[in-house]
Amino acid sequence: MSRPARTVLEIRGLVVRRRQPILRGIDWTVRSGEHWVILGPNGCGKTSLLAALTGYLTPTAGDIHVLDSTYGRTDWRDLRRQVGFVSNALIRQIEPHETAADVVASGPSAVLNTWRPPSPAERRGALRLLREWHCPSLADRPWGVLSQGERQRVLICRALLARPPLLLLDEPCAGLDPVARAHLLDLIQLRTDRPRGPAIVLITHHVEEITPAFTHALLLRAGRVVTSGPLNQTLTPSFLSRTFAAPIRLLRRHSPRRFALTLP
Repeated sequence: MSRPARTVLEIRGLVVRRRQPILRGIDWTVRSGEHWVILGPNGCGKTSLLAALTGYLTPTAGDIHVLDSTYGRTDWRDLRRQVGFVSNALIRQIEPHETAADVVASGPSAVLNTWRPPSPAERRGALRLLREWHCPSLADRPWGVLSQGERQRVLICRALLARPPLLLLDEPCAGLDPVARAHLLDLIQLRTDRPRGPAIVLITHHVEEITPAFTHALLLRAGRVVTSGPLNQTLTPSFLSRTFAAPIRLLRRHSPRRFALTLP
């Protein structure tokens, strides 16, 4: 008999208000083995939801739990080790002289721009992940000379080195050319096939980035949940039209599964 899926992330009644409401009563649960995509137009609250989950935005109300940790009652340094985070916002914070291996090795400490050389164990872990993500040659290259696609792979390796139960990918394909985007999505797909890997949450504007790896979707509009649940129930023309406030047709390709949006 298989074990019941454990709850990795649980959000109840999450409200964020800054002069005006940003998030309005968000309820959301992510369980082990699930991989979610968050979709919504600009200004729907995706960035604020991520900021709340990573401790950079204090909620006005509501509760956030990651495994047995509760936001507001647990040291943020411990919480950030349980939530892997990949975002273009991090790219601008890394010093150009940092090597790719040093960036990856900083993952378990949840800090950027290391003040000490990595330990031998951290170095070995960093090199192992760079090999798994098909970029071992980047190990000793400075951050400042890496391409956008290379930086995204390095940041994903950094997040995974801490073995987090939850991995947040904030528009990881932004700025990538079509070939680099396809390669990155293929690598993410391969990672989700591992039974002990983290639950993955992908934030995107583009349904064509939803690979067969993803099982569930959360659709947001104006700070509210339009729908959430299994992909075959939530990724429909009706819900997408409500989410983007426009009539939308959804095109499906079944082998391999891919999606595309068109306007009538």
